[in-house]
Amino acid sequence: MTSAGGAKLNLPSLPRGLIDKAVASALAEDLGLAGDITTDATVGAAATALAVISARKDGVVSGLVLAEAAFRALDDAVDFKAHVRDGAAVTPGTKIASISGSARAILTAERVALNFMGRMSGIATLTRAYVDAVAGTDAAIVDTRKTTPGLRAFEKYAVRCGGGGNHRTGLFDAILIKDNHIVAAGGAAQAVKAARAHAGHLVKIEVEVDTLDQLRDVLALGPDAVLLDNMTLGELRQAVAMTDGRVLLEASGGVSLDSVGAIAETGVDLISVGGLTHSAPVLDLGLDFESAGR
Repeated sequence: MTSAGGAKLNLPSLPRGLIDKAVASALAEDLGLAGDITTDATVGAAATALAVISARKDGVVSGLVLAEAAFRALDDAVDFKAHVRDGAAVTPGTKIASISGSARAILTAERVALNFMGRMSGIATLTRAYVDAVAGTDAAIVDTRKTTPGLRAFEKYAVRCGGGGNHRTGLFDAILIKDNHIVAAGGAAQAVKAARAHAGHLVKIEVEVDTLDQLRDVLALGPDAVLLDNMTLGELRQAVAMTDGRVLLEASGGVSLDSVGAIAETGVDLISVGGLTHSAPVLDLGLDFESAGR
């Protein structure tokens, strides 16, 4: 699968258990104790329909599997046909998916399906904008842990749909020693030494610094990566020169679409952007019935 810019997208498979759990929780929140009283009152149990999900704005699609799961959770006979793939660029009017079967199931699951897809597609769309902004450089755009509680796996998947990469998934899969860890440990050297003694041999260690002097001291400790926090463009260029490819360098803090291109041109390897997941606007999608039968 390729993005609009031609880059190959390496999308992971979302675990079925996570999908089913998230969809069941969202439907339970919407249906409450009485169910969809509007649909049950106005639509016959045997009624059928054909509906289409379409884009209303330019964007990048993500979350098709959750939308399908929402409809099929209410009636596993519903037929869901995707017309594009996750990661595809769409324009207003693009038909994204068709749903046919029980009219009640389609109406009741509509908002849950669109909520998941709109949120995830919005993240993918914003990520694509950042990825396009650093095109022609060697820098990669990655996300952070600033995600919606309970939805991290889906939001990080959406970043991948937009052509970005994932930072650590959580506190469990990589060590990131930040400024407060260094203070609490009594210094960077103590923190890195303790981390190496605690971590398994496959666990990466990254250390955060906010000055070039700190970077110089940390490099002697042999981390796998260094996070350069809120450094100026000049400091980033000096950091790249100092490290000379010995460790991965991640720029972070205050990154915007206006600034990310210049940051990438300093030569850093990674640029982490919390806004990909905490500030992405929802992509406007709509579901409309094309036909219905009684």
